[in-house]
Amino acid sequence: MQTATPRPLAPTPPPFTERRYLLTFCFVVSLFMLWGLGVTMADVLNKHFQEVLHISKANSAYVQAATFGAYFIMGLPAGWFMKRFGYQKGVILGLGLYATGAFLMIPAANAASFALLLAALFVLACGLGTLEAVAHPFLDGLGDPASSDRRITFSHAINGIGAVSGPLIGGYFILRGTHAAGDLSSIKVLYTIIGTVVGSIGLAFAFVKVPQLNAEHTPETRLGAPNETPTDLAADKSLFQHKHFVWACVAQLFNTAAQGGTWAYFINYGTDYMALQPGPAIQGFWQVGTLLSRTVGLVPGLPHLANDVAAYFFSLSLVGMMLGRFLGTYLMQFIAPNRLLAFAALANIGMCLIVAQHWGWVSFGALIGLNFFFSIMFPTIYSLGLKDLGRHKQLASSFIVMGVVGAALFPRFVMGPVANTSVAHAYYLPIICYAMVFLYGAKFYKVQRD
Repeated sequence: MQTATPRPLAPTPPPFTERRYLLTFCFVVSLFMLWGLGVTMADVLNKHFQEVLHISKANSAYVQAATFGAYFIMGLPAGWFMKRFGYQKGVILGLGLYATGAFLMIPAANAASFALLLAALFVLACGLGTLEAVAHPFLDGLGDPASSDRRITFSHAINGIGAVSGPLIGGYFILRGTHAAGDLSSIKVLYTIIGTVVGSIGLAFAFVKVPQLNAEHTPETRLGAPNETPTDLAADKSLFQHKHFVWACVAQLFNTAAQGGTWAYFINYGTDYMALQPGPAIQGFWQVGTLLSRTVGLVPGLPHLANDVAAYFFSLSLVGMMLGRFLGTYLMQFIAPNRLLAFAALANIGMCLIVAQHWGWVSFGALIGLNFFFSIMFPTIYSLGLKDLGRHKQLASSFIVMGVVGAALFPRFVMGPVANTSVAHAYYLPIICYAMVFLYGAKFYKVQRD
């Protein structure tokens, strides 16, 4: 009598993290929220400087150039610093630069100097870039390497809370009401608060005892790659011989270019094209946006969206990004991260085509939807690029962070000149970027074993 051969059990997903890492994990995750706030606040400043300092849309994108250019400058120094002094001191350095830049905004605002404001933002963003370079490999070591995709995507979902807060806080403090030429008093108040909070968190983290991290992570087999076998690829290769890492740097460059351009002109798109009475297709978005407005004492009634109302819609779009990251964290237990990445890139190509047509609230809804599909791109490219790099991971993290320079260049030098003529038509340009992200998710993410 034959006995049935038992079916092999489905592999159990690796644990998210370990109990001994929980306190450190919570602190590291909070960093994602802090830099989300810092980055999206820059997009609010972009619009404010256009009006108070009387600069063009293209020139206001120097805000993005200063912010994301700092990522490029600090990428390698941050990697060398954490390699020598460790992750904890790297975090403290990043928070210190963040707080210093925030406090430097005060004298820059007193002088009403665009150049000095950009310099202060550059220092602040050096802190943001340092935190990004340190936090990703730090998270990688706070648990099983096979669950690093989920940890990083979850942390970027928490980053979404900060990203949502940026336009809300900026809209309330900076864009609400009218401001006389050169009036930057609201910036002084806001950045004094930010500098104090960030500095306090840095001081607290200095007293946290960080447990021994997992030994440098052995390569893992990923979902969707059944023929791959673990091997220490890092032993005999230099960093740039890992082609999946090189392509991750390229993909991140294009990905952040699309993000920077999308965010830089979101508020301009709202104020240029959006009438206040929406059609039925977008009524739900309108009700949420106006509810946010009323909570801070605003009553819509202008022919087009006011600056602060457009900022609240920007915040609403970032809620979609945050939800997309939580959903992505869940789906990555069942679907290969690279496949989700490729699908999201295709979806955003379609969204950009709709946005560029400026079909009223339909196009504005697509602009809001861009962030939902954009949500998993940055963390997924990051985690795929760090796969199987062994001893190279700290330096690799720095190079991937340097790819954020795309967000410094693209809004000013590519989208900016087109946006001066038509903000809507400028949204054709990110399609090129999303096509590159699609290729990475479809093909170039693969770890080569030769």
